[in-house]
Amino acid sequence: MPELPDIAAYLTALESRIAGQPLQRVRLQSSFLLRTAQPPVTSVEGCTVRELRRIGKRIAIGVDNDLWLVLHLMIAGRLHWRPSQAKLAGRNNLAAFDFPNGSLVLTEAGTRRRASLHIASGEEGLRSLDPGGIDIFTSDLGSFRATLMLENRTLKRALTDPRLLSGIGNAYSDEILHAAQLSPIALTHKLKPDEWEKLFAATRETLQLWMERLRAEAKIAFPEKVTAFRKDMAVHGRYGEPCPRCGEKIQRIRYADNETNYCARCQTGGKVLADRSLSRLLRSDWPRTLEELEALKRG
Repeated sequence: MPELPDIAAYLTALESRIAGQPLQRVRLQSSFLLRTAQPPVTSVEGCTVRELRRIGKRIAIGVDNDLWLVLHLMIAGRLHWRPSQAKLAGRNNLAAFDFPNGSLVLTEAGTRRRASLHIASGEEGLRSLDPGGIDIFTSDLGSFRATLMLENRTLKRALTDPRLLSGIGNAYSDEILHAAQLSPIALTHKLKPDEWEKLFAATRETLQLWMERLRAEAKIAFPEKVTAFRKDMAVHGRYGEPCPRCGEKIQRIRYADNETNYCARCQTGGKVLADRSLSRLLRSDWPRTLEELEALKRG
């Protein structure tokens, strides 16, 4: 799922292409994409784009009459910049937003249709679509800590809860926790003051680093291949590869459609966290340390 740095890159690319341009037509290929009936989607046609904004992991395009097109790409949704009146061939093409200088095309891979388009009216309409998480760049350490301590959760879960923090998901939470050298399963109510300071700084610095990097790329070319797996990431998507800090192999916890990547040496004091898909099978034989894990592999 595109997260804060990815959405920032999209906004940078769109700013130079559609800001000040009239939205000539909205073409919907999928009936499942549009999630609102009022205002009607036709009400934005012919309107000029006045503002672009991020709402959590959503992209909000503001046009005349204080109307907003709010796109949530979910896991597999992606945006593409195509020549004017681009054809919507193939089942992955869900919609096109036509401008005089090109068409913004929304695609979604796979068979599940999770991406969404809302037409909202005014600030109140936008607020109804905002999960409510705080912005890490406008909050201070105190509000960051207070927000994440509302419930006693693991750091991984707290960082990725959109009601707590705005725009952070599976990929960048892994990177943040590695930068802070904190375990993904550490509980918020048990963190020490210095650990809160490290987490706050790592969250800001990690997101800022990737925002700057992806925005710079978006100024050169439209971000056509947005992915959660980037070669310069420290741990996310790098299971079995060496940690860039200590050289130990990156570990993972798999659950549902996601996985958490971490370095046991840097983040958990050498403890290997239980992988649900395997720990149920191995039970008491599950390795607790890196040394036990390596011995199990050799065996």
